[in-house]
Amino acid sequence: MAESKIINRVNPRASAVVITKSPKHVSTNQSGIERLKNEVVKAIVAKELDVSNFSQHQHHPKPNDKNAIEWIFLIDTLNFCFWTPGNATKWKVCGETGYFALCAAIRAAINRGIDITNANYYSKITIEELSDILRGDDNETKVPLLEERLKCLHEVGTILIEKFDAKFESCLIEADHSARRLLRIVTDEFPCYRDEAEWNGIGISIYKRAQILIGDLWAFFGGQGDGFFEDIEYITMFADYRVPQVLVYFGAMTYDDHLMKLLQEDTILENGSKEEVEIRGTTIFVVEELKKRVIAELELNYPDVPRTNVNSILLDHFLWDYRKKFEKKFEKIPFHKTIGIFY
Repeated sequence: MAESKIINRVNPRASAVVITKSPKHVSTNQSGIERLKNEVVKAIVAKELDVSNFSQHQHHPKPNDKNAIEWIFLIDTLNFCFWTPGNATKWKVCGETGYFALCAAIRAAINRGIDITNANYYSKITIEELSDILRGDDNETKVPLLEERLKCLHEVGTILIEKFDAKFESCLIEADHSARRLLRIVTDEFPCYRDEAEWNGIGISIYKRAQILIGDLWAFFGGQGDGFFEDIEYITMFADYRVPQVLVYFGAMTYDDHLMKLLQEDTILENGSKEEVEIRGTTIFVVEELKKRVIAELELNYPDVPRTNVNSILLDHFLWDYRKKFEKKFEKIPFHKTIGIFY
């Protein structure tokens, strides 16, 4: 195994507990979590939040696609930092922005006959080739952090070739349907997935992209076959910069005046800074508390609702979609901005 950046690191769930035990800028609010719980339970009962509702976007491969696993790994290797500061033109592909623009660009490359999901190809891809694959609709706007994305592809592609027969599927086989083992393999072997920091002298981990990789595999295959993990509950939500907006809106999480001022001024928070780590760690903690309350409510009042609809992955999907669906609600709630490869 590759040497980890932080020895004796604490897993994301335990990291969230560590962070919320000594908060400085972010607080949690039980009444706010309760309000959000009611919204989530309502969605579950109405079957709006259901494992079977994981959307198959037009740019996603089909579950029977022989390269689906490699596609998911490629996408999640590139799935970070799509926002641009100020009034810069947004990167769009096929009219899509962010993650879906990435999916559209990769789909277009595959349609053009480019073997983009093959580690043997992308381990040596040039910046000109990658820039062409990820070119915006206007042929001028570039995806943010293009050089960092190139480095990530070279890194993971080379490691896959050297250790895993050039296929991420080999990592999945080695994990043997364990989310915990797969998370360890991904974060040990691929440095660009190693989303770690220090909190009061303790090595903590967030692992947004590594966990969303596992969550995407689980959701894409409906928790069956290649997407079956016997311990999927080990995975927490995926701490990014959008879900906290929903938590703040419902009052489940509150920023102090110092942090709110930084966010309102569009201050770029350094990855690993106290403020950034506290926001992300508290987000994980709140969603874990939310999950406990949702399960308790269903057991008490809705015993016939399947528990498969309640885990951190689906709650993350719900919160992310809720923010997008009711975007105007959140315009006055600033989101933290960090430039980097981890989310």
